[in-house]
Amino acid sequence: MPSLRTRLRRSLVAVHRRVREYRMLANGIRSTSHPVLAHIIPTRRCNLSCTYCNEYDDFSKPVPTEEMKRRIDHLARLGTSIISFSGGEPLLHPDLDILIRHIRSTGAMAGMITNGYLLNVERIQRLNDAGLDHMQISIDNIKPDDVSKKSLKTLDVRLQMLSEHAEFHVNINSVVGGGIHDPHDAIAVAKRAVELGFTSTVGIIHDSDGQLQPLSEDEQHIFLQVRDMGKKNYARLNYFQDNIAHGIENKWKCRAGARYLYVCEDGLVHYCSQQRGYPGKPIGEYTKDDIRREFITEKGCAPRCTVACVHYTSYMDFWRAPQTLAAPPQTAPDKKNDLVQLQIR
Repeated sequence: MPSLRTRLRRSLVAVHRRVREYRMLANGIRSTSHPVLAHIIPTRRCNLSCTYCNEYDDFSKPVPTEEMKRRIDHLARLGTSIISFSGGEPLLHPDLDILIRHIRSTGAMAGMITNGYLLNVERIQRLNDAGLDHMQISIDNIKPDDVSKKSLKTLDVRLQMLSEHAEFHVNINSVVGGGIHDPHDAIAVAKRAVELGFTSTVGIIHDSDGQLQPLSEDEQHIFLQVRDMGKKNYARLNYFQDNIAHGIENKWKCRAGARYLYVCEDGLVHYCSQQRGYPGKPIGEYTKDDIRREFITEKGCAPRCTVACVHYTSYMDFWRAPQTLAAPPQTAPDKKNDLVQLQIR
């Protein structure tokens, strides 16, 4: 149980964060010429080796801190509302706290996606002090197996630390679909998340070619159960996932490259983590003209896309600006395995 002081401070921080979120939404509806969310990679290295993941290695050095600051500054000049660290494992960057403070100094919201293994009470307090707004941890099973080490058994003590000490919002993402040995694990993960006071979301795993594979009847039932546990979170706006669960393509306007940016460790802008290669332009050279172009560019991968963060950041624009340009063929990332996880980003 968090102390009274922690509960009071957490409540005050949450109110302030919510006001900023409403301001962000209002600004996003008012203007389409700025990114809503950018994922930026501070290091490609990860301390785990989950077999489905194509977004990490075990040797890369962290991006130099001053270079990361320059990239953050340019995202701020573009008017980016949320700047979130992904990876690799962001906590492996030695100056992550400095970078979080730098994001907050620009007026943007600061987030991160982590596997949670490197968290402890002292580290959580440093993230509080730096001004982190949002953290997401994906937990794939109850016990670690040959597919994923991100298990509830291993992470539960760290979740308890977060419940007691974190002043930032924490979301736990569970998964169903191919490669997960027991889909019922997702229910246990979601229940534990809610029990500890976190929000809960659910993702679906598809194959490395991006082909949507319908869930089995049992998996569909589990997916709906877990999805409904997270209703209080904005991620309940997930009708696209219902279609994915049934193997149905979605008709929507993907605003990747405009409302959503993925900035890799080399500082290049890509549509998303699963469509790296285009636009492939250095973030320091990315302009409002690039944003306007990509806003009206139709992406051929959109109907079968499962990258939730791109869906969410495109929601506020579904009713406007028909897409009249066609994107050049993209260069998909090298596939080193058979599974790619849908991340709730």
